[in-house]
Amino acid sequence: MSIGTIHGVGLGPGAADLMSVRADRLVRAARHVAYFRKAGRRGHARTIVDGMLRDDVVEFPMDYPVTTEIDFTDPRYNECLSAFYATCTAHILSLVQGGEDVVVLCEGDPFFYGSFMHLHSRLKDHAPVAVVPGITGMSGAWTASGAPITWGDDVLTVAMATLPEDELTRRIAETDALVVMKIGRHLPKLRRAIAAAGREGQAWLIEHAAQAAERVRPLAEVEDAPAPYFSIALIHGQGRRP
Repeated sequence: MSIGTIHGVGLGPGAADLMSVRADRLVRAARHVAYFRKAGRRGHARTIVDGMLRDDVVEFPMDYPVTTEIDFTDPRYNECLSAFYATCTAHILSLVQGGEDVVVLCEGDPFFYGSFMHLHSRLKDHAPVAVVPGITGMSGAWTASGAPITWGDDVLTVAMATLPEDELTRRIAETDALVVMKIGRHLPKLRRAIAAAGREGQAWLIEHAAQAAERVRPLAEVEDAPAPYFSIALIHGQGRRP
């Protein structure tokens, strides 16, 4: 029996009509579909493809064992997630070794800060793996803001709000254009870093970009409560233009 293929399919930021033609074709034809989700939730990736899956699809939801319950600096965090990814890999590998293709649904782009990367590194030497790129959440965010993120020779920095505050401040101060992800409970720290870099009047917060609940506000007008999971902060570049 020939071996199957694992397809890491980028679904884009949240709207089904922002998927590529290739992604749409693979999702609709898939017999086996896998996707990550928080335990007890349907999962954003699965929600995007609602109504697209064939009637006899076999779903493999991969429930994260931890999300924010253990700090990522705690050794237990990596131990727990490593065991989780190993279990997911073993199941998917058993399917493709039996001749089945498997589509792994990926929010945004599979190779941009996504969980699929951890499967890819474990699977690529044992089975064929194909990746379908997708529109990133940050692209959806700056489109929602209504302004270009970069001009001319602007340097764009993508930073995580989980960085230490002094490192975050330095990177904000040194770049022309900025995208900040993984904000959540780090919003007050991000505010302080942006203020320390002297750029508080330039920052925006985009929530749920390209989704029904999309919201665009100057960061200065946002309350200090934890930001929603799908939140991205932006500072637009102001570089060279004709």
